[in-house]
Amino acid sequence: MRTTHAPASAAAVPCSHAGLPELQAAAPLPVTGVAADYPAGLEVEEHSHECCQLLYAVQGVLEVRAGSGRWVVPPTRGVWLRSGVPHGLRMRGAVQVRSLFVDAQAAADLPGTDCVIEVSPLLRELISEVARWPASAPPGRRESMVVELLLQELRQPPVVPFHLPWPQDARMAAVCHALAEGDGADGLAATAATAATAAATAIGAATATAADWAARLAMGEKTFHRHFLQATGMSFGRWRQRARLLSSMQALLAGRPIVQVALEAGYESHSAYSLAFRRQFGMPPSAFGGRGDRP
Repeated sequence: MRTTHAPASAAAVPCSHAGLPELQAAAPLPVTGVAADYPAGLEVEEHSHECCQLLYAVQGVLEVRAGSGRWVVPPTRGVWLRSGVPHGLRMRGAVQVRSLFVDAQAAADLPGTDCVIEVSPLLRELISEVARWPASAPPGRRESMVVELLLQELRQPPVVPFHLPWPQDARMAAVCHALAEGDGADGLAATAATAATAAATAIGAATATAADWAARLAMGEKTFHRHFLQATGMSFGRWRQRARLLSSMQALLAGRPIVQVALEAGYESHSAYSLAFRRQFGMPPSAFGGRGDRP
């Protein structure tokens, strides 16, 4: 294991795993664990790895950004990335990340797409165990069995709701950027630095309707809906709702009252927010992050 501590700065920093190829070359097993602690708001510049990677935050909410979309994941989920996929990170609160790097050959029958997977209590303990191992220590039978069980646990089906698809179309990307930045306390990072971005951010993102966006982009409302659906695979309303709910997770983990979180997320009541949250994530907000029954 190698533990790194990123500087306490909100500026983007390079990936802290620059020596990973050498670390893996010396590792006797096909899975290598790395631990890294990051301060709130810090961003890690876009980078890629030759191996597959599981990104898991034991504390805090981690945002993973790739060309195809954004993943916002709490401590009960992890992001699986295929080898060679460019990605960046953003910390939504102080985050303790445990990364597993899996040799591409060993990952042949693991998920074939970038996705979110559920981190069960067993998988959580396996990740923590592997992350504690010295990188070049000779493995015994126990270590080999732990890795075999870990790889088996990674074969579970993906969890879709934590993914926010990101459009390649510059105009729709500008809309998504303004929606995501405007609807949550932290916002989701985006890179749609186009002329359309300036126009899009002129609208109050939290309250703007599809008709407002269509007018700003000089197109009919039906045309806007069609372009948005083609670019993201989701309707405008569903995409905005998912962005709002994902952006609210950090406030829930911080223990903020659900009524307050609901209002900040653009919902008129606790019940409306709770219903939308349950439909999206399969649990009520009161159960999220071990909150118990706090209102």
